Amino acid sequence: MSKKIQFLSLLALLWIPAAAQESSDSTYTFRFVSQKDMFYVPWSDNGEELDRLLACIAQNKAAITEGTVPVYVDGYCISQPSETENLAMARTRSNRVKTEMILRGGLTEACFRTQNHASQGNFVTVRLVIPAGPSEAELAARRAAKEAEAERLEAAKRAEEERLAAERAAEEAHRAAAETETVPPVLEEARAEEPEKTECCAMGLSLRANLLRWATLTPDLGLEWHISDRWSLGVSGSWTSWSWNDKERRYALWEVAPEVRYYMGRERRGYLGVMFKTSAFNYKFSETGKQGNLLGGGLTGGYILPIGNCLSLDFSLGLGYLNADYEKYVVIDGVRVRRGNETKEWWGPINAGMTLVWTLF
Repeated sequence: MSKKIQFLSLLALLWIPAAAQESSDSTYTFRFVSQKDMFYVPWSDNGEELDRLLACIAQNKAAITEGTVPVYVDGYCISQPSETENLAMARTRSNRVKTEMILRGGLTEACFRTQNHASQGNFVTVRLVIPAGPSEAELAARRAAKEAEAERLEAAKRAEEERLAAERAAEEAHRAAAETETVPPVLEEARAEEPEKTECCAMGLSLRANLLRWATLTPDLGLEWHISDRWSLGVSGSWTSWSWNDKERRYALWEVAPEVRYYMGRERRGYLGVMFKTSAFNYKFSETGKQGNLLGGGLTGGYILPIGNCLSLDFSLGLGYLNADYEKYVVIDGVRVRRGNETKEWWGPINAGMTLVWTLF
C-alpha cells in the first residue's frame, strides 16, 4: 500500500507542472428573450457577463487581434417555427453580441469564429481559449538564451570591426607605398604630354542658341565643333521677318557668322576667337526704310559657365569692324520708292551674346 501511495504521489507531482501549462477556457453566456433578437444588456445578468468579457478582452487584446487567441461565438435559438428561422435568429443574436465586442472592445470581424445552432435554447455563448503563460524556469531559460545570443552577436561585431580595421590599415600602407614609388622619367614625359581633361571644352559637337537674339524675336541657332582640346570651329545663323501696322513697319534680316576659338586655362572656360559676319537686312521703323547688306568681322572673347552635365552658358562679346551698304526707301500707295543709298562704317562692338550651349556628344 505504501508503494502504491508513493507512485500516486509521483504521478501527481508530474501532473501539476503539466496542468499549469494547459490553456484556460473562459466561457460567457448571454440570454435573449424568446421570439426577440435584441440584445438587452441589463436583462438576466447580461451586463455583468459583458463586463467580465470586456475585461478579459482588454487583458488579451494583443493576442486576439494577432489571431493567436480566437474568439468563438455560438448562437442558439429554438423559439422559431422552423430550423431555417431558428438559424437566422441565432445569427442575428450572434451579430448583436459581436457588435458590442467590436464597439466596446476594439475587435474586428476577423477575430471571431462564429457558429449558429437551431437547438438548446435562446442564448449566445462567447468562448476564449487563453494559453497559460510560461513557467519561471522557461522564462529563466529564455533570458539566458537571449543573453548568450547577445554576447555572441557582440563578439561577432567586435571581430568584424577588427577585420575591417586591419583591411583599412593594409590599404593605407599599400597606398603610402605606392605614393612613395619613383615614377620612371619616360612615364613622366608621357603624363606631361597628355591633354588635361575638362568638362567645359571637351572634344565633340554642341548646339548653341543666343538668348539675347531670341529675346528680340530673332531666332538664332549655331553649331560648334571642338577639333581638339583647345581649338574649335563654329558657325551661327539668324533669320527673322516681321511686319506690322498694315506693312508700314518692317523688321527682317538674315545673318551668318563663322568663328574660330582658342580656349585658355586649365579648365578651358575662357577663350579668344576671330569672327566673320555677313548679313542682309530690311528695317523700317519710321517713314524711311533701309534695305541692304552688312559685312565685317573682328575679335571675340568670352567665358563658359557650366550649369549641368550637358548644358552651359556662354557669355561673349565681339569687337571689330562693320560695313553697311544700303538703300533708303519710302512706301507710297503700297509701292517702295527709292530715296538714295548710303554706306556706313562702324568700329566697336559687333556682337554680344548670352548663349545656351547643349553638348550633343
